[in-house]
Amino acid sequence: MKVKKRWLLILTFFMVLGGNALMGQTAETQKMELTLNDCLRLALEKNPFYLSAQEKENEARAQVHQAVSGFLPSLNAQGTDILDKKVFTIEIPPMYPGQQPQRVKFDFTRTYQMSLSFSVPIFTSGRLMSGYKQANYNLLSTQESIRQNRQETILNVKKAFYGYLLARKLQEVAQESVDLAEKHLTNAKNLFEVGMATKFDLLRAEVQLANLQPQLIRAKNSLQVAELALKNLLGLDLNQPVEIKGELAFQDVQPNLDEAIQKALINRPELHQLSYQRQMAGEMFKLARANNLPSVGLGGSLNYWSNSLSFKKNNWENYYTISLVLNIPIFNGFANQAQAAQAQAIARELDYSLRGITESIKLEVRQAILNYQQAKEALLSQGKNVEEAQEAVRLAELNFSEGLATTLDVTSAQVALSQARTNYAQALYDCLIALAELEKATGESSFGE
Repeated sequence: MKVKKRWLLILTFFMVLGGNALMGQTAETQKMELTLNDCLRLALEKNPFYLSAQEKENEARAQVHQAVSGFLPSLNAQGTDILDKKVFTIEIPPMYPGQQPQRVKFDFTRTYQMSLSFSVPIFTSGRLMSGYKQANYNLLSTQESIRQNRQETILNVKKAFYGYLLARKLQEVAQESVDLAEKHLTNAKNLFEVGMATKFDLLRAEVQLANLQPQLIRAKNSLQVAELALKNLLGLDLNQPVEIKGELAFQDVQPNLDEAIQKALINRPELHQLSYQRQMAGEMFKLARANNLPSVGLGGSLNYWSNSLSFKKNNWENYYTISLVLNIPIFNGFANQAQAAQAQAIARELDYSLRGITESIKLEVRQAILNYQQAKEALLSQGKNVEEAQEAVRLAELNFSEGLATTLDVTSAQVALSQARTNYAQALYDCLIALAELEKATGESSFGE
């Protein structure tokens, strides 16, 4: 029995061990590898704010269908069961003198009534057409609003993606600084033991290493925050493990200011959106004027009534009516004049807004180009600076080993190298962000279209 228990425990141990290994393998296979295109695709599929904006198109399209329904006939059915009614009494005068008048009760109301009625608009002075055009322009404006939201989502994803790459690069720079400080501390200890370095050099190296540890911790925390921000933007579960594929890489372009502004004025959805809204205001003014004009409609009804709810033959009486209705507005408290004035004010407001947004777009394009040129110049200068800083660290360590430099010299060289790498990574990030903002400013920020 003891032997069986022992083998059972061994078997259980290996099953648990294998299960843990399988779980680890499963968790590993569930890790998502994300490139920039993967991130853009996920954001456009799962970002709740973008999905919410897309639903506005369905709402606007339903309004168009509602406006179209005004051109079509309407048909209604109605059934009535009269629960209580007043019976009319008629007094009949006597036929001969001296006799009493007679009272007779007449029931002019049928207990059960059913009717089927219809109405068809024939002429509305342009009311229905103006309402339809307003709804259609609103749909087009909504589509441009969704396109604007799409471009903003793409820009935000690029910023978050490049922000993660920058945070990862800064963590590498911080880790490199710690590694160099540890290497220098080891070198200082060795030289101190043989009398080639002072106690001050050793203490200085220890202090420098201790000062760099919090920077590394902050860099790791910033990387985690950047990853969470990216996953939140993509609509992913924050606990979903991901692996970001990509590197900060320089893209050399030569943007032309005049061409970029021309593209922006053609492509920007904000301008198209305001243009459609301006046309909506024009239709609103036409509708206000049409409300002062007559309208003509055709209507009719077919009625059945009876005193008993029975569908026997000859139990129901029926009659029908067909009407031609002419409606002429005379006075409605100056409501139409107020609506026309409101439409004119909205049109002027949109004209001013269109002018202001046009200038803002031109400014946005100029700023994006200037930011790219500035980041490009900084990148070119920092590229050479990193090489020189690396050589300075190598020479400082060599001179320290030979007793020709102090710990302060080595520390200064290491700090300069860390700053040069940080500036270079920041310049790369600024270049990519400036290009993304330029694409957004010219209205060419698209994905999968």
